[in-house]
Amino acid sequence: MTIAVTDSATMLRRNLRHMLRYPSMTGTIIVMPVVFLLLFVYVFGGTLGAGISGAASGRAEYVNYVTPAIIVMTVAGAALTAAVSVSMDLTEGIIARFRTMAIARVSVLTGHVLGTLVQAMASVLVVIGFALLVGFRPSAGFLAWLGVGGVLLAMAFALTWLCVALGQVSKSVETASNLPMPLIILPFLGSGFVPTESLPSAIRWFAEYQPFTPIMETLRGLLFDTPVGGNAIAALGWCAVIALGGYLWSRRLFNREPAR
Repeated sequence: MTIAVTDSATMLRRNLRHMLRYPSMTGTIIVMPVVFLLLFVYVFGGTLGAGISGAASGRAEYVNYVTPAIIVMTVAGAALTAAVSVSMDLTEGIIARFRTMAIARVSVLTGHVLGTLVQAMASVLVVIGFALLVGFRPSAGFLAWLGVGGVLLAMAFALTWLCVALGQVSKSVETASNLPMPLIILPFLGSGFVPTESLPSAIRWFAEYQPFTPIMETLRGLLFDTPVGGNAIAALGWCAVIALGGYLWSRRLFNREPAR
């Protein structure tokens, strides 16, 4: 266990150095959610906000509604980079080199996961800063913010392990960048941008039972001091299932994958 922790810390430093040397990927994680935030708040926010709140100040209401979805998209975008990083390591041959070294094998994957968690949380902080600039006004207290952080960490951990597995099954870096794209789209097919009640019946059923909807509703409840009901349990349950499945799938692929 001590060796695994030490080797994981070494791999974490390796991944953090890669992020510092190639900041464009982190920049993309931040830019895309910010563009969506500006688009939906300033172009669609007046109409959508009035439809949701029934108030004349629809844009001010809508920025509070849509920001949790933008935060979720930020985490999903950060997780996607794990698939790209793992695929790059496989195609460039460094994974084959690691397999020949006297290191804990799990540390190679753990380094990617921990590095992505750092990248995701840093990106979330920047996106929340932009949201505050355009009118986002949460009423959460200190404990509620801790809850928000916990939910986001659980989500990032789960999606990152899933993307690590997707990166290993991808035959190229391009495939690895495209395979996890549904994770970016799912908030649109949930309660991210409009309430599920406004969706057609078939889409509404999917929106209500897909993983991202309870996560976004939990974040809204925590950020604005409203009841979260069973959404928090569903959100953490989905995160646990995805994390466990992604971890087991990743370990199996890593142990069986031949050197490229």
